[in-house]
Amino acid sequence: MNNKSDQVPPIEAVYHPRERPSGVQSGPVLQSDRIVSLDVLRGFAVLGILVMNIQAFSMVGAAYMNPTVYGDLTGLNYLVWLLSHVLADSKFMTIFSMLFGAGIVLMTERQEKAGHKSAGVHYRRTFLLLLIGLAHAYLLWYGDILYAYAMCGFVVFLFRRCRPVTLLFLGFAAITFGWLLSVFFQWSMQFWPPEQFEVVGAFWNPSQADIAAELEAYHSGWLAQTGYRITVAMYMQTMAFISKVSWRVGGLMLVGMGLFKLGVFSAGLHRNVYRTMIILAVVVGLPVVLYGIHRHMAAGWAFESCFFAAGWFNYWGSILVSLGYVGAVMLAFRHFHNTRIINSLAAAGQMALTNYLLQTLICTTIFYGHGLGLFGRVERVGQIPIVFAIWIVQLLFSVWWLNRFRFGPFEWLWRSMTYMKLQPLRR
Repeated sequence: MNNKSDQVPPIEAVYHPRERPSGVQSGPVLQSDRIVSLDVLRGFAVLGILVMNIQAFSMVGAAYMNPTVYGDLTGLNYLVWLLSHVLADSKFMTIFSMLFGAGIVLMTERQEKAGHKSAGVHYRRTFLLLLIGLAHAYLLWYGDILYAYAMCGFVVFLFRRCRPVTLLFLGFAAITFGWLLSVFFQWSMQFWPPEQFEVVGAFWNPSQADIAAELEAYHSGWLAQTGYRITVAMYMQTMAFISKVSWRVGGLMLVGMGLFKLGVFSAGLHRNVYRTMIILAVVVGLPVVLYGIHRHMAAGWAFESCFFAAGWFNYWGSILVSLGYVGAVMLAFRHFHNTRIINSLAAAGQMALTNYLLQTLICTTIFYGHGLGLFGRVERVGQIPIVFAIWIVQLLFSVWWLNRFRFGPFEWLWRSMTYMKLQPLRR
């Protein structure tokens, strides 16, 4: 590659804190060993995921899937919803899932090359993540994704040594099976008894009384919110997980394993590979997502037509859009790899767990009754400045923290418990 734009930066730490840590004998990845393009992509994803999550933090739960349920959906509010759905919905979760799979391969390969068995570390690490996810879901916010990552991580670990092509095939097979289940459920609705329609329909289009009750609960204190939080979290971790989430998340993890082995996340492939990913996202992915919106707007977001089918086009389109984001971030990393924004994203990604949980703490404080109590009172257009403000805070905080400490606070706790030894924290 003779063209300067094709030159690949060395895969080494691009974010330079004040000093690199000395060797840590108990196993966590050293700063000098990090593949920083992964950190940059992870930082991009952890910030981007807030664009969608803030809707769940700030509005009644049904409005996340059915935007007609609550809030104004005209003018700028409609534009914000449209752009959020097209550019963010499921896209950053997809990147996170793929990166989680990549992380499994990276961690286990390093353990095994060092002569250690990887299974014990992986399952202990994943079990701890499961506990963090359960605490997050039942104590703070029902929209937790860590539980799903942990549960799927227990299984996909078994495939870590497969060839990239095998991983990609198995991953897309799982994703396809999850979609086919949704197709079957949509078809089966014609045979549902009326009482089942009424019960399930209440989730899609709650009554004004149900909306008022949810608003009252989240305007109240932490204890009053518990009933809603537990009910939705249990549904997410049982029915939704079994029927849909597990197949998509697990499949994406397998895809991420395959892509990592192919070098996609290292920013080391030819630039035309990444450009092709971007083109497919724009030419195929975005139109598919947009067509899904057109289809469901034409149906008036009716329960009978949309409950299962509402996500079909985004289900597939979001994968292509996400891969387009990956291509764009990898190219940006290669061209601007030592700039402040890239370094800041790398720091945010190195502290992804901390930043993910911190978003929950900030947003629940802003919107729930034990904080400012703005739940249901901020329209979609007003949510975006809050997202930008949180991004700025997290980017600045991540750089500040890693200039002083080796790990993010939750990463340090997770690693210390994984390796059953307190890791050095201060630099």
